[in-house]
Amino acid sequence: MRKPVENFARDIGPADTEGRLDAPSFHKNKDGLAAEIGRLLGDRSGDVLEIGSGTGQHAVTFAALLPQITFWPSDPVDDHLGSIDAWRRWSGLANVKPATHLDCLEPVWTLGNRELHPQSLEAAIAINVIHIAPWAVAEAMFAGAGKYLRPGGLMIFYGPYKKDGQHISQGNIDFDQALRSRNPAFGIRNLEDLVACGMRNGLQRHEVIEMAANNTLVVFAA
Repeated sequence: MRKPVENFARDIGPADTEGRLDAPSFHKNKDGLAAEIGRLLGDRSGDVLEIGSGTGQHAVTFAALLPQITFWPSDPVDDHLGSIDAWRRWSGLANVKPATHLDCLEPVWTLGNRELHPQSLEAAIAINVIHIAPWAVAEAMFAGAGKYLRPGGLMIFYGPYKKDGQHISQGNIDFDQALRSRNPAFGIRNLEDLVACGMRNGLQRHEVIEMAANNTLVVFAA
């Protein structure tokens, strides 16, 4: 992306011999998150875009759970793309597409050499993304969701959020301070700001689900 985003490949250690990065946070949250994604998307089919796929572990986990859905993992950080594809190869799943470099700030989104068509996505998922990127990235995600989600499609965010401008735990306060010390444009976002941004782009708040470790799943519907 033209604006800075976090490259966590430098923080979680080297990839294994097959090129896979392993994020500790994935193992803490995967079961509860997979259960909710399965509930939200279990009766749907079609293309689902993951924005900021990171290591690629979530994409293969969801794809194994939902074989009727085609997952398109993407990331703006080149160091992450190799790991995503390494997990895809390891999984052997036919419903996970090769990783693609996606810049949400571009006016037209492309997946590899495929230009997305309006209203072509069943859902888009962003896990632990908007607090490690400038707010403009969240705004761009909503603009893209408003354009590319089919009617009734879902935009799904997961991560820590403030509620009514207040942090919900001391751990989130400490995490927010650490993020802002790395980049002043990063930080835990306010849930109400997220909802307002969604509404400006034609998306309505669908569900807010409190998750483990002071995280929240926020779901919008087109």
